[in-house]
Amino acid sequence: MKYIPNQLTGGSEHVDDPSVLTISKPEIKRPPLYKILLLNDDFTPMEFVIVVLSKFFGLNHSESVEIMLTVHKKGVAVIGVFAFEIAETKVTQVMAFARANQHPLQCTMEKE
Repeated sequence: MKYIPNQLTGGSEHVDDPSVLTISKPEIKRPPLYKILLLNDDFTPMEFVIVVLSKFFGLNHSESVEIMLTVHKKGVAVIGVFAFEIAETKVTQVMAFARANQHPLQCTMEKE
């Protein structure tokens, strides 16, 4: 039995009518996030990596240098975490920019 306020009389009534709809709040999930990874290679100049980090990820010079050194020393570094479409776009932009400048820099993404 459902309790529904009666708007005409100001009272209330119990309703057993199956045609009465109830409003339920839908469960909202956050979209999955993706990490963007930059991979080390022996040919791409460090200065170029700094330019990429500044240009496509909006990092300042010191942040770019720090991530570039992490990539150089550890072989890989997480640049950022984004929604799928944003991550995919950034990876595509970085890869196209690297190829246009004839560098083998690799940038990938993986689900967090």
